[in-house]
Amino acid sequence: MTEVRCREVQHPHPLIRMVILGIAALTWWGAVQQLFLGVLFGTNPAPDRMVVLIFVVCGLLFPLFFVVMTLTVEVRDEGIYYRLFPLHLGFRAIPWEEITRLEACTYHPLTEFGGWGMIRWGGPKRRAYSTGGNRGVRVYCRDGRMVLLWGRDLEVLVAVARAEIGMRDDT
Repeated sequence: MTEVRCREVQHPHPLIRMVILGIAALTWWGAVQQLFLGVLFGTNPAPDRMVVLIFVVCGLLFPLFFVVMTLTVEVRDEGIYYRLFPLHLGFRAIPWEEITRLEACTYHPLTEFGGWGMIRWGGPKRRAYSTGGNRGVRVYCRDGRMVLLWGRDLEVLVAVARAEIGMRDDT
């Protein structure tokens, strides 16, 4: 393992977590009402086994996914590493040799990437990793790829990365 020069860990935006909590609460309420109190939930109630399935997926697994989700961006000796857990179990690397330019930026999620989301594609060689917000670090690669990594301490991350590869501020 190489030395980590800079590390940033992000979690989903609190608004996203509130929406997920609302969906989970509705699922729990419907499951308790139908399975334990015997009162059918909704105008067209599902069978009990379907209610159990919906409860497990929407009331347990979906919220758990968002509780453990983290976007980690690290500047290491060999390059920039990122991981969107639990979708990426290991880190993805962009070696210094592949990077032509870095920039902290404000981007437009809707127009550039078709909306907000954890992993967004803005074309065949454009990808954004974001858990919320509209600020990021654009990493341009020699093969034409552009990876946008969302973060809060962008200037620090870019400064450390540029110092690591000897890149000037105007590149």
